[in-house]
Order: sequence, then structure tokens, then C-alpha cells
Amino acid sequence: MAIDLRSDTVTRPDEKMSAAMAAAEVGDDVLDHDPTMRALEERVAGLLGTDAALWVPSGTMGNLIALSLHLQRGDRFLAPRGAHVLDHELGTAAWLAGGMPQALEWNAGPGRPTADLVRSLRGRSTRYDALHTTLLCLENTHNSAGGSVVPPHEHAQLAAAARDGGLRVHLDGARIWNAAVALEVPPAALTVGVDTVQACLSKGLGAPVGSVVAGTAEFVTEARRMRKMLGGGVRQGGVLAAAGLVALDRIDSLATDHENARLLADGLAERGWDVTTPQTNIVLAAVPDTGRTLERLRRAGVLAVPMNGQVRFVTHRDVGRDDIEDALRRLGKPS
Repeated sequence: MAIDLRSDTVTRPDEKMSAAMAAAEVGDDVLDHDPTMRALEERVAGLLGTDAALWVPSGTMGNLIALSLHLQRGDRFLAPRGAHVLDHELGTAAWLAGGMPQALEWNAGPGRPTADLVRSLRGRSTRYDALHTTLLCLENTHNSAGGSVVPPHEHAQLAAAARDGGLRVHLDGARIWNAAVALEVPPAALTVGVDTVQACLSKGLGAPVGSVVAGTAEFVTEARRMRKMLGGGVRQGGVLAAAGLVALDRIDSLATDHENARLLADGLAERGWDVTTPQTNIVLAAVPDTGRTLERLRRAGVLAVPMNGQVRFVTHRDVGRDDIEDALRRLGKPS
């Protein structure tokens, strides 16, 4: 059987989660606000330190809703190079939200720009033909940087630099739960100073579908309308929200995924692979030929994906320590 390390989205609901979904109290979420959906949204808002939250089918939709409500057509927004909103959401930030992206270099470390860099780009020109920069999008953890984390003090400095320059701040926190566990801080410590935040339930936490986008009550009211415009209004959504509630009970278990990622990285390094020590559950390996390496892994029964010319492995709750050790055995003995 293949050991699937392509993503932490490949997890399947376990017996407890399936039972919760089957027993969920439901209602029409578009008409009456499904009661289980409401309970999930209120719980997530509390964890993220926001006034309110809204369930959405995907993180991409959550980010798109936030950007659409923050940007006017032609506004420039800033985001770290390789951010998900720049490289992995099919251009919706520009196509549908109408924003002009500006990538920020990682001058503070992998996936992390400095507050000074934000300050240098935040000014509003008086020229009528100049771009207006109105939004900073952050990402924590940063997927393309190997699941790197932005610590609370750096996050607060970035948010302050943006807000002092009149910019709003959106946080793509698809894996904010991983960041919080790695840093040993509450998730709300990583949302200080943001206007909106998106967080995923279907990655490391194991729900089959769903993310949340959160902010002020006024923002969520408008976000609910935008979700409907994008086709994301659900009816008996409590079936899916119930899975999210079970998933939130498992935040602390992400530490095991992080331990397994370090085990995998160490084992790959012992076998001559060029890897860096992961901060969370993503391992990036630099290889001479990505395609051939992925084929070699596939033949060995280990599944991974390409990312920025490297090979990405992601540990998750459906792959335990024994599986990681088995994957390493399949790749040969240490050199």
C-alpha cells in the first residue's frame, strides 16, 4: 500500500467524526442559519479572537471573499513571494477580486518579509495614474516555504507597519493551527492586528471539507452575501460543521505530525537528501530532477508532490510514525 505524503488534505473522517456527522442537528443554513454551523462559527471566532466567523467550502473561497471585500478594482495588495493567494488560487485575487499583486521578498527568513519592506511599499502616491496599495496579505504557516511559521512578535510588527500606512490586513491562516502548536501559543496570538483571517479545517485537522473566514460582525455579514454570490451557500451544512467541531478538538494532536515530519527529514538527510529541518508538518527536499525523483518515490510506494522545483512531503494524522519509518526503509539504508 502506498504511503501518501502528498498533502494533509488526504485524510479521511474516522469513526468518531463520521458518527458526529451522521448525528448532527441540521437546518437550512441559507434561510435559518443551521444550528451546528452556528456553533462551529462561534467556536472558531473564539479561537481566532474575532467577533464572528463564516464557514466556507474551501480556503480559496475564504481568501477570495476577504480580498473581494477589501479591494477595489485596480488596488495593489502585498503578499509574501510564493503565497497561496499568489501562486495557488488560479489568479482569482486578480481575476475576481480585482487586485494587483505585489510579491514581497523573504528578507526576514523563509516565507517572511520584514516590516521595513512593508513600510517601503505602503505609501499612497498623489499621482493620479499610480497604484493605490490598500492591503497586506500574510500567510502563516507559509506553504511554499516549507510550512514556515511567523512568530507573534514578527506578525504584530508586520500588521502594525501595514495599518500605520492605512493598509488593511488579511491573514491566510490555512495552517494557523499548525503555527500555533509549533509556537506553543493560542491561535489568537497570531491574528493580532488583522482585519480578517481564513483558517482551514480540512488540512491537518482532518475534516473532509471546509474552512472559515473571520473578522468583524459587519465583515461576516457581507461575507455571507459574497459566499452566496460565489455559489457557497449551503443548506443542511451541519453535517459538515459537525466534522469541523470534531476537528477542532484535535488541534493539539498536530504536534505528532510535526514530530513525524522531523523524523522524515532526519531520515532523508541520513540518506543523502538535501532537506531543511521542518518547523511544522511540511518537508521540502531539493533534488536534481523533480520528475524522476517523484517517479522513483512512486515506484517505492511513497507519494509526494512537486513544489517550486523541490519535492514536498506532508505528514498528517492518517500517517503514523510506523508509516514514516516504513517510507524511509523503502528508500534504502542510510548512507
